[in-house]
Amino acid sequence: MQASSRQCRWASLPSPSAREAASMYGTAVAIFLVILVAVLQGLAPPEHPLPYRIPLDPEGNLELSWNVSYGQEVVHFQLLVRRLEAGVLFGMSDRGELVDADLVVLWTDGDTAYFADAWSDQKGQVHLDPQQDYQLLWAQKTPEGLSLLFKRPFGTCDPKDYLIEDGTVHLVYGILEKPFQSLEAINTSDLKTGLQRVQLLKPDIPIPAMPSDTRTMEIRAPNVLIPGQETTYWCYITELPHGFSRHHIVMYEPIITEGNEALVHHMEVFQCALEFETVPHFNGPCDSKMKPERLNHCRHVLAAWALGAKAFYYPEEAGLPFGGTGSSRFLRLEVHYHNPLKIQGRHDSSGIRLYYTATPRRFNAGIMELGLVYTPVMAIPPRETAFVLTGYCTDKCTQLALPSSGIHIFASQLHTHLTGRKVVTVLARDGREAEIVNRDNHYSPHFQEIRMLKKIVSVHPGDVLITSCTYNTEDRELATVGGFGILEEMCVNYVHYYPQTQLELCKSAVDAGFLQKYFHLLNRFNSEDVCTCPQASVPQQFASVPWNSFSRRVLEALYGFVPISVHCNKSSAVRFQGEWELQPLPKIISTLEEPTPQCPASRGPSPTGLTVVSISGGKG
Repeated sequence: MQASSRQCRWASLPSPSAREAASMYGTAVAIFLVILVAVLQGLAPPEHPLPYRIPLDPEGNLELSWNVSYGQEVVHFQLLVRRLEAGVLFGMSDRGELVDADLVVLWTDGDTAYFADAWSDQKGQVHLDPQQDYQLLWAQKTPEGLSLLFKRPFGTCDPKDYLIEDGTVHLVYGILEKPFQSLEAINTSDLKTGLQRVQLLKPDIPIPAMPSDTRTMEIRAPNVLIPGQETTYWCYITELPHGFSRHHIVMYEPIITEGNEALVHHMEVFQCALEFETVPHFNGPCDSKMKPERLNHCRHVLAAWALGAKAFYYPEEAGLPFGGTGSSRFLRLEVHYHNPLKIQGRHDSSGIRLYYTATPRRFNAGIMELGLVYTPVMAIPPRETAFVLTGYCTDKCTQLALPSSGIHIFASQLHTHLTGRKVVTVLARDGREAEIVNRDNHYSPHFQEIRMLKKIVSVHPGDVLITSCTYNTEDRELATVGGFGILEEMCVNYVHYYPQTQLELCKSAVDAGFLQKYFHLLNRFNSEDVCTCPQASVPQQFASVPWNSFSRRVLEALYGFVPISVHCNKSSAVRFQGEWELQPLPKIISTLEEPTPQCPASRGPSPTGLTVVSISGGKG
């Protein structure tokens, strides 16, 4: 391909000393560092500031800021490179891999600097994209390092480009430590690389005013010595003051210890079950053998934050009640530390700051669980790439449990364990899918946050809420059954809504009797018997299934048509009165189609080659 195209003039600075140049792979690379100091002519930065910011790498050398223009359907990115060597690679991919990735690359061949829209193939080889959809706006030297500003439409209709959509986005990066003679000489397998997950398309929602009597409470684990391992979940138990009356949480925000921004991945605050008068104090890894068993009963979510998220505000008309009669005084903070470099000796006191008011708002906000019951009767066969399980909140349950005026969902937290890849909840009315409550086509169990919905979803009595999860078990030899364990699976959407009702859990699972019919059927068509004796547990039965195309597809079909057991539960875990076993699946006669990506409006001729940065000034 021809390197073209657009030449950009850069202002020069005095050349580095010979000593400095020698420390940076020679004079050519030193020149590359020096020339990236001025603004590209004729291009302006975005009209609005860049409100969102995350560190990309564990050391904090790469920092990304961005904003979203829904009117133009464009994202502006600002990439700060604090210790530039010979270039940088940044982009997006389906699961955070550097193969089959949509990339933008800044690099030098030793004489000339280039910026280009690129992509990587299945071997990690980098190629120039013939359609250049990343547009460099400016690059300038700052006291912190080199800052690049560029933009890209959500969708480009370029088959080599990633479609930026709602939900999780896996960002990837790579550090170029030496010059490359051409873009095609770069292979991502030879680079220092990494990934970061984020929600790029933040909802454009006005920030509500805070009540005049707002007070704050910090829930933070004191002086944690972050373990020198890649992944740690840290649990800390604290309690509300004695006599703490009923309040409304109206907002919360993260508190991150300075210097640990790249290590604190996500945090959640849970309220413990009311049934326990006391919960032992604990401050340690969540998987510690010393962890008190009662901590497992602290699961009612009060707040959840993940990297890239800003403060979470409740609608002005609602607040989340906590404290007072009928509410446990004990809270559990869970902090996920992501430490891929296994840094030692780092202390942390991060947590979440709650903003609350004693003045009741018009509505209590509630949290309702949708999806699948935590039961082993719902299972995923091994070596599946995209196996789907679906849970239902049925019309019978919503008709019985919701007020005549309905409820209004304003936020959602999707949840699976390790094999979850996609999650979606759809609202159906009169047998027709009517609205998406929340969808994440690139869901990661390692990135969970409560997300504000762009639009409030109203649910009326008689509506159906359908939650489907897609799983990948390619690396597993045995079936993955539903349950609480991390190697078991869940499919849950915690929806945040108002006004609060008695309905706290609306989920389903296949009828257990029909699952036994499945095991009996397998015994008729396979030489290897599945134990159907009463003493065999469902996990044991699934472990003995001979997984072949017949057993896989029959299980898939079973989950798609046999009767279900519906859990239509109050906060006391007692079901609403009624018949909930052997319930028919809701009849859906019309489904929503995924929206077709829109190509951006014509922006004039698209460049087809490299942005060449011409060097002015001597080599020194």
